[in-house]
Amino acid sequence: MTKKRLGNSDMDLTPIGVGAWAIGGGGTPFSWGPQDDAQSIAAIQAALDHGVNWIDTAAIYGMGHSEEVVARALQGRSQRPYIFSKCSLVWNDQREISRSLKADSIKRECENSLRRLGVDAIDLYQVHWPDPEPDIEEGWKAVAQLQKEGKVRWIGVSNFKVAHMERCRPIAPITSDQPPYSAVSPEVEEEILPYCLKHNIGVIVYSPMKSGLLTGKMSKERVASLPPDDFRRKALNYQEPHLSRNLELAERLKEIGARHGRSAGEVAIAWTLRHPAVTAAIVGVRSPDQVTGVIGAMEFRLSEAEIQEIAEFRKGLLAKTAG
Repeated sequence: MTKKRLGNSDMDLTPIGVGAWAIGGGGTPFSWGPQDDAQSIAAIQAALDHGVNWIDTAAIYGMGHSEEVVARALQGRSQRPYIFSKCSLVWNDQREISRSLKADSIKRECENSLRRLGVDAIDLYQVHWPDPEPDIEEGWKAVAQLQKEGKVRWIGVSNFKVAHMERCRPIAPITSDQPPYSAVSPEVEEEILPYCLKHNIGVIVYSPMKSGLLTGKMSKERVASLPPDDFRRKALNYQEPHLSRNLELAERLKEIGARHGRSAGEVAIAWTLRHPAVTAAIVGVRSPDQVTGVIGAMEFRLSEAEIQEIAEFRKGLLAKTAG
């Protein structure tokens, strides 16, 4: 297994990291429905036992619950993985969510995340969204100050466009960007990935399996039975005609994986890792069984012929949908 250096940091990351979005539980506008904390903890520990060396979470995932679950999963482990978290999405006592890039808000968020995670410093602290846009510079100055104070080791952004990163770079170096990237949603290939590659900004992509669509285990029946508070019920790619097209792509990925004894999900992850700008991929796991289905992506890589096969298949799907 080959690790890859994340941007200007001193961190060499395994090809995949544990994504802790879903384990935050239900009850928020972008939750994955209720979760079993014991299973989430077992999943994190299984991934770490397989050699995964980083975890990506955020304060807003479960309104602090994801960070608490991560802390519980790490109790008693002799070797701690890198821990990444995020700021800018906040909530009040009524659990109403808002966005803030004000310096005092970010400082308060960081202190709360440190407490929940039970660490002295967060290895990578990311601005979750560039919103409100007028406050981007203030927010970036705030996380840069946290880095100077030693409360966070490296600082990055998430969901930032090139124009947003251009506003940040003169203030302080950007260690990484975290964009969505998958064979379903490859849009960041146009500008964001080339920009990051040019400026030595690491890239840790999220949703490489498009929130479960490309695992090879999703079906129309399963989509119909998702919990009421699972955000995917309303997601565009889970609606027709996109859903049928995406499930067809998943079937082709499953066929490619079968040639190597790999899952469709592992093929989907490998597809993102093929891009030279991508440092590593965030892979959400909620049970040890899910870890078993994706851990092969630590080493599996697609051949040039298979990359071309996927490109041609995607082109055909898009043409069929357009027609």
